[in-house]
Amino acid sequence: MQLKGSLKEFRALTQAQLDAWVAQARVMVQAGRIPDYIPRLAEVDRNWLAVQIEFSDGQTYAVGDVEQPFALMSVIKPFVLLFLLEQLGHETVFSQVGMQPSDQPFHSVAQLVADQGFPRNPMINSGAIALADCLPGHDGPSRCEALRQWLNQLSGAQLVLDREMLASVRSVGNETNRAIATLLAESSGLSSVETALDTYNHICCLAGTVVDLAHLGMLMTSPHARISRSHQQTVNALMLTCGLYEASGEFAVQLGLPTKSGVSGALLAIAPSFGAIACYSPALDKTGNSIAGLFLLERLTRSLELSIFG
Repeated sequence: MQLKGSLKEFRALTQAQLDAWVAQARVMVQAGRIPDYIPRLAEVDRNWLAVQIEFSDGQTYAVGDVEQPFALMSVIKPFVLLFLLEQLGHETVFSQVGMQPSDQPFHSVAQLVADQGFPRNPMINSGAIALADCLPGHDGPSRCEALRQWLNQLSGAQLVLDREMLASVRSVGNETNRAIATLLAESSGLSSVETALDTYNHICCLAGTVVDLAHLGMLMTSPHARISRSHQQTVNALMLTCGLYEASGEFAVQLGLPTKSGVSGALLAIAPSFGAIACYSPALDKTGNSIAGLFLLERLTRSLELSIFG
């Protein structure tokens, strides 16, 4: 999976262009919803908006609230997959989770039942909970810390655990994820429902800024001395086909880039061999994707001709 042409052949992005698109995106956020099922997410300012673009030649562009931290939520899922591919290998990882897109919401219990307890892909909750159970460590905190340290060391990001967000997540119980974990335990031998759920909650509450998120994205853009190229390609492919939940197919056509969203309003797109685009805007569309983030990605991919499909 690689973009056609070279970095020099892309039309130049100007700061003025990016500023203008961000101004348009700020208007659009008023139409979005702020998720309220996690109390701390409901407290955010819907007007926060930040974007960081990092190119493979070291050039960067940034606009907005770039110092505002946020929990990664589901944007951590591609990196859990990448970490475990490196630690355990392709065969072991995909004995626990599939590679098929889902046409159901990211937290669908019905999808898991229909699939006889085998998670359809790593980008939905069932797949991520199954993989959380495979992380090294004896409990949620130690497993999360192993992932955090690995990501920070390899990318230069400065992810931290947002303990206030974690407490907020724990306060609501989330019976849907518990039902998913229980089904996984019954069908595929999840070692511990409680440990898997606690690990999942911890990793989703890893937090950073759009700068950190862009640094993470660069782990999957170009060859890396400590990451298998085939593992990068696998993660990018699954982001393209599954990263935006049931809307993934539509946006694979519209954007043509591997992309992953989270209910915090985080959004990350990978332009293989070219760079990474990180956005944060907490107002979401009906599927759970950042409205402003998708708008900005659409403008950037069209202007810079970033689609992997040419």
